[in-house]
Amino acid sequence: MSAELRAEGRGQRAERATTAVSAMPTPRPQAPGPNSHSWRALRTLTVMLPLIGVTGCEWFTDFKRQPHVVTWESWRPDSLGVRGSPVGSVPTVGTQVAGFTVSYGNAPATIDSMSGIANPVTITEESLDAGHILYQINCAVCHGDDGTGLGLATRYGFVPIPLTSDVAKARTDGYLFGMMRNGRGLMPSYNRIEERDRWDVVNYVRALQGFVTNVPFERGPVALPGVTGTMVPGASELGPTRAIPHRPTPGGAR
Repeated sequence: MSAELRAEGRGQRAERATTAVSAMPTPRPQAPGPNSHSWRALRTLTVMLPLIGVTGCEWFTDFKRQPHVVTWESWRPDSLGVRGSPVGSVPTVGTQVAGFTVSYGNAPATIDSMSGIANPVTITEESLDAGHILYQINCAVCHGDDGTGLGLATRYGFVPIPLTSDVAKARTDGYLFGMMRNGRGLMPSYNRIEERDRWDVVNYVRALQGFVTNVPFERGPVALPGVTGTMVPGASELGPTRAIPHRPTPGGAR
């Protein structure tokens, strides 16, 4: 077959193919079906939106909001709702009761078991001054400046819990210490107050209850809001700006 005939044949076949294609009916636009790309995207978005709302996820973030634990937030199932000293931790400044001998639970029987702990801190003016500062920071909002239970929290529906009642006066120093250590009922744990300082608070509560008559002490706010210096507790015994005190053992042993 000559080249001219072959070229003519190819032209006829292309023409017939074009005619066949143009003769086919033009398809009409169809609504997106259940298997179309847009439907799949819609289903995915429908599933993801509730998850985003529940988990607090964000599509965009500037990294200012990150997972964190705020003050007094429970951060693990066995915590008391407050970030205090870790269970089983070893204090560096001594303790009246080992952590492994008394539970950190807030059951009534657990607090009762600490009733026999002796108060190692003598009631002095220095102890009452320290207890006064810590009491105003941690206790007065509920128990009131004078321990009568009429703190600011009662204005918002909190139940008055007086420390000057006959029931509270009958409690031992160890019991009051245990209440701060573990918490119970409406009271959360105040284990964030170091153990040595908790005894100062116990002494100050005893003064409010009328058991201290030979040592002067102050009542009410320590200073106006925002005042610092000597009006707030000093540095922690555990740092970060203070070295752990060195206490030689008797006899010079190391």
